[in-house]
Amino acid sequence: MVTPWVRTRLRAAPAAACALALLVAATAFLAAAFPRALDRYEDHGLRRAVERAHPDRTTVQVYAPPPDPGQAPAAREDSLRPAVLAGQYRRVLATVRRPLVADPDRSTYGVRTVPLAVPDPWLPRPSGLPAEVVLVAQEGLAAHAEPTAGRLPRASGPVTAATGEVEAAVSTGTARTLHVTVGAVVHVPMAGRGPLLVRVTGIVAPDEPDGPYWDSQPLLHTPALVRQPGNPDADSHWRGALLLAPGAAPALVGTPNGPYRYWQVAPDLDRLRSRDVEALKSSVASLVSGPGLRRVRAATDPFTDARTDLDEVLTGYARLRSGITPLLAVAATGTGTVAAVVLLLAGGLAADRRRAELTLLRARGASLPGLAGRLLAETAAVALPAAALGLTAAVLLLPGARALPAVLAAGAVTVVGCAALPLRAAAAHRVARLPVAREDVTVRRPSRRRTVVELTVLVVAAGAVETLRRRGTAQGSSDQLVSAAPVLVGVIAALLLVRLHPLPLRALARPAARLRGVVAPLALARAARSSTSATLPLLALLTALATAAFGGSVLAGVQAARDHAALLTVGADARVESTAPLPAGLAARVRDVPGVRAVTPVSIAYQAKPTDGRQSVPVVGVRPGPYAELSATTGLGPFPPGTLSDHGAAGSSRTLPLPAVASPSVRETYGAAPFPVRLEDGSDITVRIVLVRERTPGVAGGDFLVVDRAGLSTTAARPTALLLTGADLDGAALTRAAGDTVGVQIRAAERHRYVDSPLQTGADRLYTAAVAAGAGYALLALLLSLLRTTPERTALLARLRTMGLTRAQSRRLLVLESLPQAVLAAAAGTLTGWATIRLLSPGIDLTTIALADAPSPLTPPHLTTDPLSLTIPSLTVLTAALALSTTQAWWAGRRSAVRELRAGDAR
Repeated sequence: MVTPWVRTRLRAAPAAACALALLVAATAFLAAAFPRALDRYEDHGLRRAVERAHPDRTTVQVYAPPPDPGQAPAAREDSLRPAVLAGQYRRVLATVRRPLVADPDRSTYGVRTVPLAVPDPWLPRPSGLPAEVVLVAQEGLAAHAEPTAGRLPRASGPVTAATGEVEAAVSTGTARTLHVTVGAVVHVPMAGRGPLLVRVTGIVAPDEPDGPYWDSQPLLHTPALVRQPGNPDADSHWRGALLLAPGAAPALVGTPNGPYRYWQVAPDLDRLRSRDVEALKSSVASLVSGPGLRRVRAATDPFTDARTDLDEVLTGYARLRSGITPLLAVAATGTGTVAAVVLLLAGGLAADRRRAELTLLRARGASLPGLAGRLLAETAAVALPAAALGLTAAVLLLPGARALPAVLAAGAVTVVGCAALPLRAAAAHRVARLPVAREDVTVRRPSRRRTVVELTVLVVAAGAVETLRRRGTAQGSSDQLVSAAPVLVGVIAALLLVRLHPLPLRALARPAARLRGVVAPLALARAARSSTSATLPLLALLTALATAAFGGSVLAGVQAARDHAALLTVGADARVESTAPLPAGLAARVRDVPGVRAVTPVSIAYQAKPTDGRQSVPVVGVRPGPYAELSATTGLGPFPPGTLSDHGAAGSSRTLPLPAVASPSVRETYGAAPFPVRLEDGSDITVRIVLVRERTPGVAGGDFLVVDRAGLSTTAARPTALLLTGADLDGAALTRAAGDTVGVQIRAAERHRYVDSPLQTGADRLYTAAVAAGAGYALLALLLSLLRTTPERTALLARLRTMGLTRAQSRRLLVLESLPQAVLAAAAGTLTGWATIRLLSPGIDLTTIALADAPSPLTPPHLTTDPLSLTIPSLTVLTAALALSTTQAWWAGRRSAVRELRAGDAR
């Protein structure tokens, strides 16, 4: 019996079935796409974090000490041969446990020596000290380099500790810096015998200089200018690497301090998953200092050790994710709630449209479970294929993510879509009755049960908000109660508005009754007696508005935080700075660059020493007028121009204390009394702190002194930086105008630098999608609400037109009836969003999502209300409500009144 029923019903109402299928498919797609998109962004962010970290940090370096000198020479030589190392390498890779997966193409192994000083005079000696070389016999040179001159080294014949000459190659960077050519010979000292001759047979270009093969030991491709460890004042000398053939490794047995073996395990970036971060850290810990290391030692040498900073990279990524995920959970919960409400509204609309049919079935003896079962089968026949289609689309459009969360999300949408109509029908037809009773507030007043439910929701919402205020989201607290706090605030606002909105409308209806005409009083009276079933549409509307305001404010707060952090770093719209005084004509050339409005020269002495000379404080020499204007424009420590100008006449300016603007820490350290300061050029000034400011455009740090540069010496007063203000500044044009000897910083480029993780970009996009989806569902809820009241309104107009109401008056009546509720809903949505942000802002920290690992400003950015995010959604809803009401009134006015005045109609 169920199958014919379903087939008949779908044939009888194909439009309603298609609308339900479209709604379920779109909602299932969004629900399934969110976790998959989040997975993709998180995985991409993890790979980017590992990829951007230096390979010497992310590669697991496994190394064994030199062979035991007590062993026989042949045994020591054999331990360095390629076949032995290759077998140990395979066993080392086998010890790596999932989810950490080694990349065989980027991992390698070999033998290397400690740095050895060589006496060859043709190698450069910048301070007279001999250069050092490291002999490296690393596997895979031919696969990771291309010879640009000569050929790759070979190991001809059996190589032993007594071998006197071997071949080597050098990288192009080493050849260029150390003046190495093909055919050159390096004499490497050996212990107990003559030097080992290393003949350069080729120069090679690395295929991937920043990859793990080369960059796990940067010396392989780029020589370094080093000093004696622990002595920064020692003379420097060059250190480079000579790349031997793997078969030549036994010749290194006789080198001082002996060679050591190593195995480099590079992680496979494509196999990294964000959900496995904790397991990845456990795998790394096991390989470095746990059971994995014991297995490595069993496979290589009892004294083998391992080191890596991969666990620190993973920890930094986990910290970023923990700050972003809770904010996304708030947006997802809000939008998901609105989507669920819209599905329930769709089910309620279908139940209302079929009320007469279902009432007749109940009157003819249909059981409530049987009726609900038939309706469930009917909706399932539409919702299940639609949800499967939405899930499939999400999987195909967003590959490479987990399937289970998407399936669960789409399944939840399917359950709500299938159950909405049967549950609504079962609730409305618990008792078979005819005719249908009125449901406006004059008949059905709120029950005690409803009052208890509302108070319970109020308590839960208050507890969630207080929890979020105390714990915040910066510590990663993302439980569902906290995530639902904005939704619960919207629920409370909706319940209160449904209870209270008739009061002001009834108060307006009394004076409106004295007006001439019937349209305004009748519209207010009907608006004040709206159906109590309007709670659900209002809940969707307010929840969507609160979520949109919250999400929009988060996005605006993130952008503002990045812009402010970039301003703190640059100090203006652009900055041109050098460690030495700038050329005389540079300010004029920069001023001619298109977009530059003003140029403020400043002299900055970063190593100025106040009082005892132990602690340096940057001293910024400025012209008071332009610099005060710049400070006021940027909002970084504005001050009156006359603050710095009162230091006596020009001839006595260096004997009287210079007035200074200082940071709070400098003021606390040196007080208000005059104190001497020695500048970098050796001149001395005396300053007196007259004003304290948190920040200043001249320097990015929190310690500074700002003085009038007219009181400085000629050398100290020469500008070292130019602070530029303007719009759409061209960094390339500024660089060309400034030259290669100075640095150029653009505020816009600095702001873009803070978005350095795909996880941050993904969070921005997901928030935008959540706001857009919430707004769309809010409009859909509004449309469903109007469709639900269309039959009743149309019948009312028909009756009123028989009483003399004109068509134009009928249209105005429908519009005016919707206007008070739309205005109240828009105002309530704005207040709900404002209250949500104000309540939750103390617990929301935008530092992580806005700045990630970049240096944070002194004052952490917090969530604040964004006026556009508050007003635009509400105004959009108000405009849409009026447009829909106008359309409904126009359509209702075109219909004939005869059809709406059938005898026996309970409407």
